[in-house]
Amino acid sequence: MNNYKIETKCIQEGWKPENGEPRVLPIYQSTTYKYESGEHLGKLFDLTAPGHMYSRISNPTVDFVEKKIAALEGGVGAMMVSSGQAASTSAVLNIASCGDNFVCSAAIYGGTTNLFAVTFKRLGIEVRFVTPGMTDEDIHALFDERTRLVFGETIANPALDVFDIERFAAIAHAHNVPLVVDNTFATPVFCRPFEFGADIVIHSTTKYMDGHATVVGGVIVDSGKFDWAKAGKYPELTTPDESYHGVIYTEQFGEAAYITKARVQLLRDLGNSPQPMAAFILNLGLETLALRMERHFENGLAVAKYLENHPKVGWVNFPALESSPEYDKCQKYLGGKTCGVVSFGVKGGREAAMKFMDSLSLANIVVHVADARTCVLHPASTTHRQLTDEQLVNAGIGADLVRMSVGIEHIDDIIADIENALSKVD
Repeated sequence: MNNYKIETKCIQEGWKPENGEPRVLPIYQSTTYKYESGEHLGKLFDLTAPGHMYSRISNPTVDFVEKKIAALEGGVGAMMVSSGQAASTSAVLNIASCGDNFVCSAAIYGGTTNLFAVTFKRLGIEVRFVTPGMTDEDIHALFDERTRLVFGETIANPALDVFDIERFAAIAHAHNVPLVVDNTFATPVFCRPFEFGADIVIHSTTKYMDGHATVVGGVIVDSGKFDWAKAGKYPELTTPDESYHGVIYTEQFGEAAYITKARVQLLRDLGNSPQPMAAFILNLGLETLALRMERHFENGLAVAKYLENHPKVGWVNFPALESSPEYDKCQKYLGGKTCGVVSFGVKGGREAAMKFMDSLSLANIVVHVADARTCVLHPASTTHRQLTDEQLVNAGIGADLVRMSVGIEHIDDIIADIENALSKVD
């Protein structure tokens, strides 16, 4: 039997020990590997034999965790990288080059906005943002013959907009390009974007997947469903790669063409590799992911309901609230649940928001989100500080917005801390 529920997959997928082997995933802390013959090693470099060449490209510990994440998302393969930003970078660079462009939701993490709008621009790759209120016709007009993908976040950080996956999958596929979805906040526990038409999923594993703020990482998961050859736009995958003696990824690796190229070409050349110890720590977090996500959601919903009725709070956005404009999409894509992140506005604007955060005791001000401890941040002054006023508006971020990542502490203690802090706001 292998049709396990997600809770079981979090524990059982990946490392599967044989008779007499360690029950817990071992740490293969080695950069290199031994071979019986030079001929076999040559086959590895020709990509005609399975195995590990060098830990910059693959490592057994990392490989087992990749297999687990691929199983959780329902993909044909996964590739871990050194950070969430590295995952976003590699997901795009794997199929886009100088002169190409891609379409992207404006409601995404500020660091990703900067990567796409500034750094990629220097590489000759243009991002075309979908701003709030654009019709399907408006979005279709953003495409041309050099458009290579569409990108969005399942739950936007920090605006908490729920991405309409089916809508954007249909638009992307009408132009023969894949949909790439950042599923960091939802995790595969609450949403599996492949089931709604997405083609590639990425994560900052630094967040809920690790869950303890102990290790930075990222991952790319390939659904194996997009037909790269039929699309006719991806010579990187459908024509010979001279760096591997002319291998054609779509012919040799079939449905795993995209993720194989990402590993043996980009990970090889860019070197943004994860470490075995990082993969081991991440696996510990994955084992309790399903449990933690339920508690994060329960606590987040309780905090959102409390804030919604507080006289010093101007507005609250939590997709699972019936009052949220994201409620219907939350029901459709997330089964009515979401993560533990709550965005809200303190009456009095930026100064009041700062006073509130400075008055918290249990919750800490940190440049992080989505771990076991409750924490807060003022995105307009920190993670999204580099955005223009127009970009902030398009991302749904106002000067009064506080992003609270509700942890898994007892809900009475969390709310008491919030109540005390709000009492200090004039």
